[in-house]
Amino acid sequence: MVKSLVAIAVSVLLLLGAALFEGFYVRDQFSQFGEELQSLYDKAEEQTANGEDARAVQTSWEARKEKLHVWIPHNDISRVDDYMSEAVRLIAEKNYAFALPKLEILLHLCETVPGTYEPGVENIF
Repeated sequence: MVKSLVAIAVSVLLLLGAALFEGFYVRDQFSQFGEELQSLYDKAEEQTANGEDARAVQTSWEARKEKLHVWIPHNDISRVDDYMSEAVRLIAEKNYAFALPKLEILLHLCETVPGTYEPGVENIF
């Protein structure tokens, strides 16, 4: 009986630890990506961004998503990929009026997506 209770307690602690790690890791990755996006957004708003700036942020996202695939579903990553690709093309074409809304969506995703992977009552039940 005691062995079973200890095994259950250890399992619960391991699951809780993994959930906390996942939440902090995902939040950290999206926070850093959000800072890069904000910089790109500011440049696009001033109409000084170019295709290289946008591709640098996209390359950064590509490196992050390789590790994020372990923690979050493909659908969330795909959504960021789609908007990022559109923004890169629009910025390269200097079509800032259409690029800014895409970047705003990406900034919003950077704020909201990590919350869905943090341990909380709403994510458990």
